[in-house]
Amino acid sequence: MDNMKVDYLPLKRITAMHADEIHEAIDHVVDGGWYLKGNATETFEHDYAEYIGTRHCIGVANGLDALTLILRAYIEEGIMREGDEVIVPANTYIASILSITENRLVPVLVEPRVDTFLIDDSLIEQHITPRTRAIMIVHLYGRCAYTEKISEICRRHVLKLIEDNAQAHGTMCYAVTPYRKTGSLGDAAAHSFYPGKNLGALGDAGAVTTDDDHLAATIRSIANYGSSRKYVFDYVGRNSRIDELQAAVLSVKLRYLDEDNLRRKEIATRYIDNIINPLIRLPEKTESVWHIFPILCEQRDRLQQYLADKGIGTVIHYPIPPHKQSCYSEWNEQSYPITEIIHSQELSIPCHQAMSDSEVDYVIQQINNFA
Repeated sequence: MDNMKVDYLPLKRITAMHADEIHEAIDHVVDGGWYLKGNATETFEHDYAEYIGTRHCIGVANGLDALTLILRAYIEEGIMREGDEVIVPANTYIASILSITENRLVPVLVEPRVDTFLIDDSLIEQHITPRTRAIMIVHLYGRCAYTEKISEICRRHVLKLIEDNAQAHGTMCYAVTPYRKTGSLGDAAAHSFYPGKNLGALGDAGAVTTDDDHLAATIRSIANYGSSRKYVFDYVGRNSRIDELQAAVLSVKLRYLDEDNLRRKEIATRYIDNIINPLIRLPEKTESVWHIFPILCEQRDRLQQYLADKGIGTVIHYPIPPHKQSCYSEWNEQSYPITEIIHSQELSIPCHQAMSDSEVDYVIQQINNFA
């Protein structure tokens, strides 16, 4: 096998797996003539809340809005105020941090563990100050970031635990009894349904899940222009709502999510068991839905070009860490060495439910041949 083409994430192929049901769902919405805040949204919110294991699911426009609305609701409730601090991983997609600064809160970056890429719970407590109000954990790449230690820190310091679940739809947490899914472990969780996610819409969409009745009502109101009753505005709100078409598509895909995640797990296991190259550092075999399969390589850019020459698509998640971005220039001189190592070496290889066994074997062969 020397000339196979393996796309990183062929969304057309993934959508085609359930194309008939998706088209049927879209046609039903189009023919029904109701395109916002209708039955499709109610159905998806109910089913997704049940799937995650929470009392509430509020559909919103995207994952960044979901995070932003959680923090905004806590501000409206008087739990947080401008200048308060939120602990967040230094190694994350920038949306996690954007949601904090948009609310005029202060992100406090904490390094990850290099073996998990997730926030290091042994470093959290030393960053807590009298202004700390929450810890935001990010289930990065599809792996659960929750630990009992983080939960205990939140209880002891009376902090909110917020989950960024944008990359981990369906991930199980075995650190709690009974076992629960990510998105149900903290006080509130944000979800993204960007098309490339394990549970992806055909456009932008997101959601908040929570067991907190008052928080859910506040978020739903803020996201609807600040209104809980028509033309009555309790908050200076915004327009952030999932539409009926996206909700209908997501309801179809939700039915297959566990099956699709299982296929990703099978592929990840084959990678971990069969990629044997001293230049490549593989992730641990652990509970994950493998939204991203990240490998580390000191010669990352040369590896990426080598794989491209072999027809294999890859993506870097993410080439520049948040503290080195121009939009946060005040952080540019700060040093987060573990985060910087990850961002300079990480390469994501294809891992999705539409991959064939021959494609998986080809990726393994070519990575093992890299020298």
